[in-house]
Amino acid sequence: MTSIIAEDVLLLGYDEQKGQPTIGSTELNAGLAGALLAELAIKGRLSLADKKVVVTDETPVGEPELDAALARIAAEAKVRKPEWWVDKLQGAKLRERLLVRLVEGGVLSEERGKILGLFKTVKYPELDGSVERAVRMRVESVLNGAEPDKRTAVIIGIMHATKALKKQFPGADDARVKEITEGDWAGEGVKEAIAAVEAAVLMVITTAVIVTAVS
Repeated sequence: MTSIIAEDVLLLGYDEQKGQPTIGSTELNAGLAGALLAELAIKGRLSLADKKVVVTDETPVGEPELDAALARIAAEAKVRKPEWWVDKLQGAKLRERLLVRLVEGGVLSEERGKILGLFKTVKYPELDGSVERAVRMRVESVLNGAEPDKRTAVIIGIMHATKALKKQFPGADDARVKEITEGDWAGEGVKEAIAAVEAAVLMVITTAVIVTAVS
């Protein structure tokens, strides 16, 4: 199946055998929402310049999650900041929809059960590991010096923002990550999009942590 960036991030954020997330819910949910914004930006549907999310082309891209997000942004009366949209687009429902799509595409399996016969559980072990392996190979290649492509650069930026990059790729060099996410290799628009989404994801995560600590 052809995956969107959010699904690539999701696969990297789940243990392939246990079928459970290896990234905290707050970080993972924010990262998935950020991935939607970033992909719409690199597909030319959004501009994320000047810390604003502006629709530049309302033409659907042909992917339900991306098109739903694009329509929602286009319908908003006010021009909002990236962190506002990451907060609005994130959540368990987005993650569940992406998991269901990956199950339907034969990438993941779904295992439902109960703990102590009372509490329902659901796990998503990998059924076809080729999709995640391909993502990992691209990311590792770029981290090791290969020329970045827009998609892989966004994945690296999102994983870095969620503090999960070093966990998934222990050998990742900080200087190389900065070079990938802040470089001008793909033009100013892509650089701005990655920077804006990375900052937005970090802000949403930080805010959630502060709110939890206060409460």
